[in-house]
Parts: sequence; structure tokens; C-alpha cells
Amino acid sequence: MGTKKGLITKGRYELKFRGTECLNCGHILTIDDKYCPNCGQANSTKKLILKDFFDEFFSSLINYDSKLLKTLYALLIKPGTITKDYVQGKRISYTNPFRFLLSLAFLYFLMFTYNSNLSNLDDMGLADRLKQNGPIFSFNNGETVSDTTNIQQQTEQVLGHLDSLENLERIPIPGIKKNLDSLQIAIDQGIQNEARKDSFMVANPRKYFENLQNGNSASLTERMEFFYTFLRRDSVSTFKDVQDKYGVRDSWKNRIAFNGSKSSLKAIAQPGTYLNNTIGKLPLVIFFFLPLFTVFIWMAYIRKRHTYTDHLIFSFHNQSLLFILLILSLILDTVLDITSAGIFITIFSVYLFLAMKRFYGQGTFKTIVKYLFLNTIFTILAVLAVILLFTGSIFTY
Repeated sequence: MGTKKGLITKGRYELKFRGTECLNCGHILTIDDKYCPNCGQANSTKKLILKDFFDEFFSSLINYDSKLLKTLYALLIKPGTITKDYVQGKRISYTNPFRFLLSLAFLYFLMFTYNSNLSNLDDMGLADRLKQNGPIFSFNNGETVSDTTNIQQQTEQVLGHLDSLENLERIPIPGIKKNLDSLQIAIDQGIQNEARKDSFMVANPRKYFENLQNGNSASLTERMEFFYTFLRRDSVSTFKDVQDKYGVRDSWKNRIAFNGSKSSLKAIAQPGTYLNNTIGKLPLVIFFFLPLFTVFIWMAYIRKRHTYTDHLIFSFHNQSLLFILLILSLILDTVLDITSAGIFITIFSVYLFLAMKRFYGQGTFKTIVKYLFLNTIFTILAVLAVILLFTGSIFTY
């Protein structure tokens, strides 16, 4: 019986160890079968020794490295070629585009969070951050009277400066003094109303929240303001606490408001950890974001004979290259202490245009129009995705 050209006959796969029946599933085999075509098990009757494990390990490693190197070469040197080969069925030489992108995304964000100084933000005290940056959220913290007093004092100072301007009465703006007086009255009334509301919240929280619950128009922000106030006062720590102490009903709106307020306090106390935690979720967000963006690629090239999956593979390949360039940028910045991200993003912009032109085979003008359209859509969707991610993280951190 002859053998196929290039048949591997080393180690466990020597011809003398080939069987005629799969030891795993019993499928009939020939001497040419290195693996069982039915279950994939190696066709070998040889007893395993330690050398066999090392031989197969290094063989698999070299095989993976060759795929990886060929994938990197095609991505970096031949825009659009790797996608064209992949959709035409030439896939064995390249790594899987989905796994490849996921690995690169995790590697990049891991390097980014490691090299960033976000963790240093945790070392700043809450009082210092509030003092330097002002209130982070528009919630009152239970000490509203002193806060509103400061606001009123600052307002009086500003109006005092305006009043002290030389010859203010001569400025030819009709009713300027009257308008300033009206502004002062409105500010005073707003401060007084806010102070009364917060005083009532602190003095009788059960009654205050009962009014919120009975009023169907009570917003999520108002409920979060209430929970935020008493979480900061350390009077409650769990949702059951606010149920027992303040008569809070077990509803989805109340639970969302409570969890959002509690997560907000944690994010304020540990902003660096919060940002690192949120950025760590970006690789997963990409795998929801790119399929949506691919719909617009499909619409832009609807007359081309490509399936949705073909467009998705194109998106994954190009996003992979972007991460490769950003990883190179991080390494370069760390070694040389420079900022090179702009250069690499410019390189990617040129690459993307060439990849679109080569893969879809359209002229320069059409490619430019679709390039601008798709990049605009990409930017809009990316901004929305980041906003949703950070907003969602506030409620889940």
C-alpha cells in the first residue's frame, strides 16, 4: 500500500504504529490516515512516552507561530489581502480572525491600564477631589445648607463686582440694574427652595420618600439623590436597610436608583479602580459594537456579492490591525517617553482606505465617499458605545 506525498512518519506517527481501526470510535482506517476522519484522534497504537508530549508541544507551537507570523505579515504589508484570501477559503495559513481580535483587544487594554496612572486617582481623598474639582454629581450630600450658603456668598461676590464697576449706570443697556436685581431674587428663591427641600429630606426622610413614591412623576434622579444622601451619612448600607428604615417599596425603579447611588459613591471613592474596571470591559463591548457597525458596511456595499459575514471578517481584520498599531505605540511611548498614537492612527487611516479599495475593488472616488461615510458612522457609534458603557458601569460597579 502506498503512502501520500509528504506523509509525516516520525515519532508516534511512524508507519509501523499506524492502525487499521480507530482506538477511540472504531472507524475503519488506512495506513495513510494520520488522524481518524470520524473523530479526529491520532491514528497511533504506540504507547505514550514523555518525549512524545514534548515533540507534539513544540510542533503545535511552531505551527501556531507560523500562522501568527503570516497573519501579521499580511495585515501589516498587504491591506485587504488577508480578508480576500480568507473569504475565498484560504484559511489554514491564518489565525482565526475572531480569536485573534479578542486576544489583541485584551492585550492592548491590559497594557493600557498597566501603563496608565489611573490607579493614582485612588490615592486622592474624596474631600480633596471635591475641593479641587467641585461636586462630581449634581446630588446634594445632606449638608445642603452650608453648600447653598457658599453658593449664595459667591453669587453676592459676583454681583458685588458688577455693582462696583465704574459708571455702571452709564452703560447703554436698558434695564441692566433691574435685570441684575431680578437675577439675584431668582437665585435667592432657588437657594431657599433647595434648602427647604433638603432640610425636609433630612428632618423627615420617611415622609419625603413617601411623597416621591406616591408621585408618579418622581424621576430616577430624585430617588438617587435621596439614597445618595443617606448612603453618605452611613445611616444605611443595603436596600433592605432603606426598606426597613424609610419605607422604600421593592420596585425596579427604587432598586436601580439605590444601586446607582451606591455604585456612584464607590466610583467617587475609587475613581482609578472604577476607570480601570470600565476600560477592562471594552474588549467585550467591541464584539457587540463591530457586528452593528458591519450592518452599515453591508449597506454601503450592498451591490457587491459579499455576505454579511464577509463584511464582518473585514471589520475584524482591520480592527485587529488598529490594536496592533496601538500596542506598538504603547511600547514606543514607554521606551522613548514620547506620544506616538497620532502617528499610528494616521498610518491606520491610510491603511484602511487601501484595504477598502483592494478588498471591494472599487475606484478611488467611490472608495473615498464610502470611506468618509463609514468613518462618520463608526465615530458616532463608538461615542455612543463609550457613553453607554460608562453609564452602565455606574449602575453595576
